[in-house]
Amino acid sequence: MTITVPRPADRWDVSPADVGSEEAQALLRDYYIDVANRYYRLHLGRDGTPEEIESGLAGSPSDDLAAPTGAFVLGRYDGAAQACAGLRVRDARTVELTRVFVRHAVRGTGGGGRLLAAVDEAARSLGAGRIVLDTRLDLVEARALYSRHGYAEISAYSTGPYAQIWYGKDVTAPAHADR
Repeated sequence: MTITVPRPADRWDVSPADVGSEEAQALLRDYYIDVANRYYRLHLGRDGTPEEIESGLAGSPSDDLAAPTGAFVLGRYDGAAQACAGLRVRDARTVELTRVFVRHAVRGTGGGGRLLAAVDEAARSLGAGRIVLDTRLDLVEARALYSRHGYAEISAYSTGPYAQIWYGKDVTAPAHADR
């Protein structure tokens, strides 16, 4: 008898989701707390205060990550919502990747790759041939994920206090989830 043990990446299911759903909002809150606290620790040596987190969340809405201005995908690991990513339409051929997050407990299980494959499909469904993103230099895990999945550094296309490095990717050809 042969027993097949599923690979961790096989335990992921990623699909389009309503960015306003309770699950999506919980993931977006966890995403924001994670990246904000990393920033505060790096620059101020402390976590953000509850007031700073709430103010930042209020100033960083995600409601445009829905048709016709964008798209949102939710990743489930063994059925539980554990990851998300969003796309924002920039122009007729370009979308911006944002809010990429995998909860710490399931990092390293292939969820990031599955998210990015779903994002590629969502971008194509929006008519885009290119995905761009900006990120911070200290988010090294995210930058490595993007590089592994075909993103390359590009010239700056945006400004802001958290835009320190920019990436782009052509998505005119179908992607593979298990890179």
